[in-house]
Amino acid sequence: MYTIVAGIDTDKERAVAQAETIADMPMDTDEVEAVLTHSFEENRSGASVAQVSSVQRAQSILEDAGIDVVLEEAGSDDPAATVLQFAEEYDADLVAVAGRKRSPTKKVVFGSVSQEIILNTHRPVLVCE
Repeated sequence: MYTIVAGIDTDKERAVAQAETIADMPMDTDEVEAVLTHSFEENRSGASVAQVSSVQRAQSILEDAGIDVVLEEAGSDDPAATVLQFAEEYDADLVAVAGRKRSPTKKVVFGSVSQEIILNTHRPVLVCE
């Protein structure tokens, strides 16, 4: 089984880009499992990961491509740590993140979840745009 862990935020366009990139990879989808993770910084309504519309969209694309999907969530204000935690827990073969179009200055000033994941894992990371 080839396991891909993907951190999905609330942006549907980025979620679609991640799911489509994964679905388009040349692989036997019967042997692939995608673990979609979402980190709730503040969850006053008590929503679950299955209720996040961007996660639902990514899940639909992946399942339509024949890929098994597992949903995971965490209550954390550090989404990079959440993705890295699940990558370790599932012994992921690949971590998929959504890149944002930012200027070099903005990347330095505001940081980047994708950059933090890339710098803090020994696993291959796929940046989807």
